[in-house]
Amino acid sequence: MYARRDVLRAGAALGLLATVPWLHAAPSAGLLTRKVPSTGEALPVIGAGTSGSFEVEAGSAEYLQLKQVLKAFFDGGGKVIDTSPNYGGADSILGQLLEEGGWHRQCFIATKIAADSRADAEAQWAQSLKSLRTDKVDLLQIHNLRDWQTQLPYARELKQQGKTRYVGITHYLNSGQDEVARIVRNEPLDFIQINYSVNAPQAARELLPLCQEKGIAVLINRAFDDGRLFAKVKDQPLPAWAAEAGIGSWAQLFLKFAISHPAVTTVIPATGRPDRQLDQLKAGHDPLLTQAQQQALIKQFG
Repeated sequence: MYARRDVLRAGAALGLLATVPWLHAAPSAGLLTRKVPSTGEALPVIGAGTSGSFEVEAGSAEYLQLKQVLKAFFDGGGKVIDTSPNYGGADSILGQLLEEGGWHRQCFIATKIAADSRADAEAQWAQSLKSLRTDKVDLLQIHNLRDWQTQLPYARELKQQGKTRYVGITHYLNSGQDEVARIVRNEPLDFIQINYSVNAPQAARELLPLCQEKGIAVLINRAFDDGRLFAKVKDQPLPAWAAEAGIGSWAQLFLKFAISHPAVTTVIPATGRPDRQLDQLKAGHDPLLTQAQQQALIKQFG
């Protein structure tokens, strides 16, 4: 139960958000999409993450603000949302918000298995479906390669049962990319999820081209380096060419860098603020960055 002051604060926050003009902006003219190689399904290049930002209490002011975040996301053409059973209850909050907003059919749900045995994975999967308020997901990933030799076959079983449409693996550090590449070479996968940013572009050397060769879709995490990139550019102007590339913020620039690699399917930045959500969606439109612009950014932040 929530204290009366919390309920009043939440209601006031929702009322304030409802008066903000940009929340009622017309839907996007259409985000760029990339096809999942294994099926040809087109997915918007800008998705959303839930780590941190969705770790809130149901009914709180932050929860009601997240409802506006999701409204902006879906109205703007977003679809892919990534979560995990070990994100501090974020998957449960996501499931509740999707149900309340009637957004389950619009959402491409990507979640994970993060377990050390088959029995633990089975119990976790059952809880994940309950938390997400669904009987199936779109993508089931092995979180940070954890016990992947056991969990990847289990994920494939769930795919055969129609409980997930795609399977994949994830990692979030440069140090994990060699093993991800080894698995990509030897295991059939629909997706991988890895880190890739202006200050961590190593995936473009081998792993991203390898995914193109193998026909594997790619989700990108940590495009903002967990927010550290914003500290580096505080009070700095955008590059002189940013406006020509349709870029109006550093967030848009960092996201557009990620999606400018042709192997990238969708980038999944997390936010708990509707204004930032709308700003991030603006990155998902042409033009993409040229090779020269990408290299200039790598040099600037390397």
